[in-house]
Amino acid sequence: MKNFSSTRYSPLATRYSIIFLSTVAAFVLPHCLNDYLIFILITLLINAILSLSLNLVNGYMGEFSVGHAAFMGLGAYTSAIVTARLFPGVAPYLLFPCAVLIGGGVASLVGVPLAFLSFKTRGDYLAIITLAFLMIVKSGLENIPYIGGPRGFLGIPRLTTLPWAFLFFLVSFWLIRNLVYSKFGRSIEAIREDEIAAEAMGVSTRRAKMIAFVVSSFFAGVAGALFAHQIQFINPSSFDVLKSTDILVMVYLGGVASISGSFLGAGVFTILNQLLQPLGVWRMVVMPLLLVLLMIFRPRGMMGFKEFQWLKPNVFKNKNH
Repeated sequence: MKNFSSTRYSPLATRYSIIFLSTVAAFVLPHCLNDYLIFILITLLINAILSLSLNLVNGYMGEFSVGHAAFMGLGAYTSAIVTARLFPGVAPYLLFPCAVLIGGGVASLVGVPLAFLSFKTRGDYLAIITLAFLMIVKSGLENIPYIGGPRGFLGIPRLTTLPWAFLFFLVSFWLIRNLVYSKFGRSIEAIREDEIAAEAMGVSTRRAKMIAFVVSSFFAGVAGALFAHQIQFINPSSFDVLKSTDILVMVYLGGVASISGSFLGAGVFTILNQLLQPLGVWRMVVMPLLLVLLMIFRPRGMMGFKEFQWLKPNVFKNKNH
């Protein structure tokens, strides 16, 4: 009886229950809610993927990248080319997931040279490099007539649905969570604490940085692909410094080095962004100002270095053993 009571509550069961109920909701809600609310839910899931992916680099590894919107843009344009230019009219249930993965793959490949640059730079210097990278990508997209140049990419089919968005969110959450709590994930956190000490203790910091940047950029590309097929029109201005600022606000609002914080940050940001729509262009002032205030008064965010109990591994084991 004692052993039963000690294992009666299982965070593992809670974890799978939440996933199961969320999956059911993702398939049921499109039949119950109007198009606007469905649009907001899809946007929230895309923002959660962006926040999770950037938190891997900025939160868990302790770097400061401000060019995440560039990877999002690469994924968006690549997937749009696949669905709207190369294979138009192909069965969407087969083409769309492939296009999303291809978009993420291209973004991850472009993230490799950025990972090499991170070997020699940190902090403010890496922020400057990633900002320059963002400007290079944006300028490149503006000068390619095949994808519309500065006018934007038209004719993208609307293929992002709530079930698809939830599926890719679930995959990103599961993979990033398992990566963070693996032995390799500890080496990523060791870089944040002290890169020189981690290197001295045998941690392959270059390998850890490479994988972290590639995984982060891959899921940013996935989010970009979902975004492109949600709004059906993209242009280079959709992935500028302001977009990167929005992603940074989500990460630092929810909390650095926290998967739970990524969820909360994306949710609060998405809702706040909708509430501020009546402000028009002034909304672009409020969000960066919010980031400044966060850095001053709450630099770790709401859940910085904290986690919901059901997200932690091995906490459900019987303490008597």
